[in-house]
Amino acid sequence: MTIYVKEVQTKSDMRKFIDFPVKLYRNNPYYVPAMRNDELKTLSSSSNPAFEFCKARYWLAYKDNKIAGRIAAIVNQRHIDKWKQPYMRFGWLDFVDDYEVSKALIKAVEDWARELGLDAVHGPLGFTNLDREGMLVEGFNELATLATSYNYPYYPKHVERLGYRKDIDYVEFEITIPSEANQKVSRIAEIALKRNNLTLFVPKTKQDLLPFARECLALMNNEYSHIYGTISLTEKQIDAYVDQYFGLIDPEFTSVVVNQENKLVAFGITMPSLSKAMQKCGGKLFPFGWYYILRDLRKNDRADLLLVAVSRAYQGLGVNAVLMDQISKFFIQRGIRLAESNPEMETNLNVQSQWQFFDSRQHKRRRCYIKFLH
Repeated sequence: MTIYVKEVQTKSDMRKFIDFPVKLYRNNPYYVPAMRNDELKTLSSSSNPAFEFCKARYWLAYKDNKIAGRIAAIVNQRHIDKWKQPYMRFGWLDFVDDYEVSKALIKAVEDWARELGLDAVHGPLGFTNLDREGMLVEGFNELATLATSYNYPYYPKHVERLGYRKDIDYVEFEITIPSEANQKVSRIAEIALKRNNLTLFVPKTKQDLLPFARECLALMNNEYSHIYGTISLTEKQIDAYVDQYFGLIDPEFTSVVVNQENKLVAFGITMPSLSKAMQKCGGKLFPFGWYYILRDLRKNDRADLLLVAVSRAYQGLGVNAVLMDQISKFFIQRGIRLAESNPEMETNLNVQSQWQFFDSRQHKRRRCYIKFLH
């Protein structure tokens, strides 16, 4: 048995890097591939604005001349400067159940980190907190979402054997949408709007939503700044995310709250689940991917909660209830029966307290690991 690691250097290597997990998880009912084009943009220095302050390298592991694993290593200089943590990130980690394979992949990352004089390696993390992050440690029999990665149960065992320990956990909830709106939430929402002189704006078209797109990401920058590993998006990154993702969002699946000056103070972005669509098309838009995506955008009984943010000046004043009330009412109207919260920091009790008004279950947990090199 021969195992070796090769750095990704060509377009052919990159295609293999992106395609490997699709092959590894073929016929797995819980794995959801990322959109292939999005992966290419994220990993490419020519299209991802994060490369203005990040360096990255990618490796493929071969076992008996067949691809058996992959890994990315990222040096995010803005993270190092903000958090005073000279750490390297690892991400895009996938491998067969062979300890020598995972060991070889992790070694490639650690060797580069030592070469650069860094103190630790942590992950899975991406370039920003909008990339997939965290390794699944609970919920292996639950369907993943488009925003999250899936991994086999042997992954945590391998990285822990390699000396990695928990740094922080994320939890995820499945929320059952009631057949009727929660009257208590509706009352809190109504009072919050009146007391704070706020207005709930419900966009009907993409043109209605677009003027708020950059404001949403700017608000997220402010309100997510304290969250583990978060680095504020640059103007170029905001532009890229607006161009890349806001075209997919159904405006009616969003909730926007504005003040008397028509300035954004809170927003919630959701969308119909594309998990099944991505499984059908393997993450490729052509030739049939668009058909499955459009079908599930039009008719679906599951939804994903993607981004929610409330301005600090309005937190604790019932504005979250405004978002939840409007979103749940629209879900009921559209026949949505289940919603995925997507990852929340285990320490973020304020966010988790929202689910007390609904029938929910904490069904997944994912972990960011860390290993100090000295």
